[in-house]
Amino acid sequence: MFYHLLKHVLLGPLLRLLFRPRIEGLENIPEEGAAIVAGNHLSFSDHFLMPAILKRRITFLAKAEYFTGPGVKGRLTAAFFRSAGQIPVDRSGKEAGQAAIREGLGVLAKGELLGIYPEGTRSHDGRLYKGKVGVAAMALTAGVPVVPCAMVGTFEIQPPGQVVPRIRRVTIRFGEPLDFSRYAGMEGEKAVLRAVTDEIMYAILGLSGQEYVDRYATVVKAEAEEAKKAQRRSR
Repeated sequence: MFYHLLKHVLLGPLLRLLFRPRIEGLENIPEEGAAIVAGNHLSFSDHFLMPAILKRRITFLAKAEYFTGPGVKGRLTAAFFRSAGQIPVDRSGKEAGQAAIREGLGVLAKGELLGIYPEGTRSHDGRLYKGKVGVAAMALTAGVPVVPCAMVGTFEIQPPGQVVPRIRRVTIRFGEPLDFSRYAGMEGEKAVLRAVTDEIMYAILGLSGQEYVDRYATVVKAEAEEAKKAQRRSR
């Protein structure tokens, strides 16, 4: 109930009014049945803008930190994400990744839309990074199509560190559903998971026009932070 209240009454109409999103390829979202919507992740605003323009409900795998923040702000954020039906995901370690896949498969088993950011984290510099294979594992195990999605302009309205987004028009593009039925029963093969994930990322890249980096965003972020610390120590 809270999800529909947010989408249709409280938040959705306001977002559509302020950001006037251009929607391309909305017909590529299946009207019914399970599917994965896999997108790039440029901004905190992505969590709200894409669901606001979809006719169907979509459930995202959201990082666990959104549910465990301290203070009043943390409790409000956790309450919001829980009420909107989002699923917390612990992103530390292999076991955590398997738990996320199980949660995602649970959503798909109910015939619903699952939203996922294959990069695993927000891009810190606006580039598109290598995808993690969890999206492929879920697509092959559940036997569902993957709809690539590109958020364009959300990095500019709310880059990392910006609390209040700038009011500018954004574009949301959906590509044609990707069918991986040719890999049925091969979800346990690492090479297949990598190939499927790369195909998904290539489709997102074609929609977004971003610069692509064939490395994991978490690794590049950590290196950038370490470089900043080293620079501060040398002063």
